[in-house]
Amino acid sequence: MSGSDYRINHEIRAREVRLIVEEAGEKGPVSQNVGIVPLSEAMDIANERGMDLVEVAPEANPPVCKVMDFGKFQYEQKRKEKRAKKNQVKIEVKEIQLKPKTDDYHLSISLKRARKWLEEGKKVKVRLRFRGREITHAYIGRERLDSVKEELSDVSVVEQMPNMEGRDMLMVLAPIADNK
Repeated sequence: MSGSDYRINHEIRAREVRLIVEEAGEKGPVSQNVGIVPLSEAMDIANERGMDLVEVAPEANPPVCKVMDFGKFQYEQKRKEKRAKKNQVKIEVKEIQLKPKTDDYHLSISLKRARKWLEEGKKVKVRLRFRGREITHAYIGRERLDSVKEELSDVSVVEQMPNMEGRDMLMVLAPIADNK
């Protein structure tokens, strides 16, 4: 739930709520379960403390409400989301395109580029495109992808074995974990 998904104060529609109040403890705030109370009494308790009444579990019967500083709660939620997003690892997938008749020079250049990307920790998708009648000789494409796999075996592992997708044969290589 994001900050705007919570009902606060007068937006709460239930007659009775299960009330939780945060008390100041030695090691930070401690939540105390007050029990089931009428909504008006819960609102009075929140107003006395100068805080908000926030419905944290609307599906429960009766709904669970907590007395807290809603602005501070929203701020903490945003910080938590930012931290989670920052710690998320994004893996980039690069692609090299070949044809069954790609000559050795162009193949070596593509392999150098793929090796560089794998050493940087990126995945590499190898796409072998068949044109016209070349598709009847799919074994040539598989041999070509096997040679690419062997050439890059010192820096990569095969994540997706060669398979056909339309007129293309694809293989995905992932960097070996030790290279990062």
